[in-house]
Amino acid sequence: MNATPSKVLVVDDDSDLARAYARMLTEAGHIAATSGNGREAIRSLAGDDYDCVVSDITMPDMDGIQLLKQVREKDGDLPVILITGDPDVESAIEAVDYGAFKYLTKPVEPSELIQTVRQAVQIYQLARLRREAWSLTAGDAQRDAADLSARLDRALATLWPAFQPVVAVADGSLFAYEALLRSEEKSLPHPGAVLDAAQQLDRLCDVGRGMRACTVAKLRVSDSSCDLFLNLHPTDLTDPLLLNPNAPHMAFANRIVLEITERASISGVSDVAAKIRALRDAGFRIAVDDLGAGYAGLASFVQLEPDLVKLDMCLVRDVHKNATKQRLVKSMTQVCADMGMLVVGEGVETREERDALVELGCDLLQGYLFGKPHRELLQPAWD
Repeated sequence: MNATPSKVLVVDDDSDLARAYARMLTEAGHIAATSGNGREAIRSLAGDDYDCVVSDITMPDMDGIQLLKQVREKDGDLPVILITGDPDVESAIEAVDYGAFKYLTKPVEPSELIQTVRQAVQIYQLARLRREAWSLTAGDAQRDAADLSARLDRALATLWPAFQPVVAVADGSLFAYEALLRSEEKSLPHPGAVLDAAQQLDRLCDVGRGMRACTVAKLRVSDSSCDLFLNLHPTDLTDPLLLNPNAPHMAFANRIVLEITERASISGVSDVAAKIRALRDAGFRIAVDDLGAGYAGLASFVQLEPDLVKLDMCLVRDVHKNATKQRLVKSMTQVCADMGMLVVGEGVETREERDALVELGCDLLQGYLFGKPHRELLQPAWD
């Protein structure tokens, strides 16, 4: 038996029988109290904590079934043992429907009552522990979500764009810059961590808005008139502010290429084609990013009709050493050329990769070989 005895409320309009049950339970190690009817029992339950209720069914004013119903409205777990001297199918069904722990018939053997109450108390203790555990887990989840939200807020407050040049294969000149997400929040140390946090909190649009705002702020004070690649998560297509005429990026629409990554599916976005047409009408161009790395397929091209396609760096890395990659890249560049799309080879780090991509038909190149991401809009190198 636990150090703290369990408390049992015995409810019966037969005071002698109620005292007899209480005495049995007290001798078994419980603390037992009695009530003469259902309404008195409800007042007792409101004023004290009990681990079990033992109640007669047939009582004046409020019977045991009505008492059970009221108990269930306040506590879904408190065990109620119903006892009757006149068992019938209807009362048994009601007892089950409202969650009686057990349905006993008079005369009740002391051993049966004691054993039933012991089981009820043990199960109620488990129910309490379960609620406590759930509360702790829910509390942890709420605290974790609050902490993650605070960290994302700090990341959004310190967002800044790092600009990496994109060069033209024809003459090695600057074609555009890509604005890459950066933040000063140490607990979200890379762009993927920021985006993962935003996705967990359903705040991807906040990241998109923040990046568009800080990128355009940099363009306003720059002497460069170069085009800009700006990443767009498929979720951003649902953001009503994306095409708001007063949004700061709208003034630069004719210089902005919106990159929609193939690593995230657009299947969950409704009316994609209509949204893309609206962006084009506003002056934006569209690029498919990370081609070959994610959900790439015919459906994406049909809905997005991109102006540019960026090959994922998994195809670019050591392309000069891999005949399969060379075949894939050559086929992609030929198909894209036939469809009027420019192809960007992304992640170029060596001259050998650069030369292979030029030979395979890429129109534009991007990577550390030409310039690392930087706060300023620096001129690229070809070698």
